[in-house]
Amino acid sequence: MRGTGAALVLAALAWASAAFAADPAFLPNDPKRPVEAISRDLGIRPEQFVACFNDVRPAPNGSRPTAERVHANKAVLLGCLQRANPAITNDGLDTVMDRYRPGGREAQRPR
Repeated sequence: MRGTGAALVLAALAWASAAFAADPAFLPNDPKRPVEAISRDLGIRPEQFVACFNDVRPAPNGSRPTAERVHANKAVLLGCLQRANPAITNDGLDTVMDRYRPGGREAQRPR
C-alpha cells in the first residue's frame, strides 16, 4: 500500500510538472512587466491591472501567439479592465500594451 501511494503521488507530481512546463514562459505577476506605467496609462490602479492580467496567458517567450490565444486573452483582459475603467477601449488597450510589449504590436501578431 505504501509503495502504491508513493507511486500515485509521484505520478501526480509528474503530471503537474508537465502541465506547468507546457507554458514555461508564463510568469504571473511578471516582474519585468511595467505594471505601474501600464496601469497609469490605462487610468487604473496597479493592483487592478495585476488582477485583470492573472487569467491572461501570453505566448511563451520568443514565440508568436495563436489567433485563438490573442482573442481569448483580449476577451479576458479587456472585459476585466473595462469594469475597472469603462473608458478603456479595445484600441486604447492595444496602444498602451504595444507601448510596453517587447517587440511592440508586431510581437502580438498571430502566427
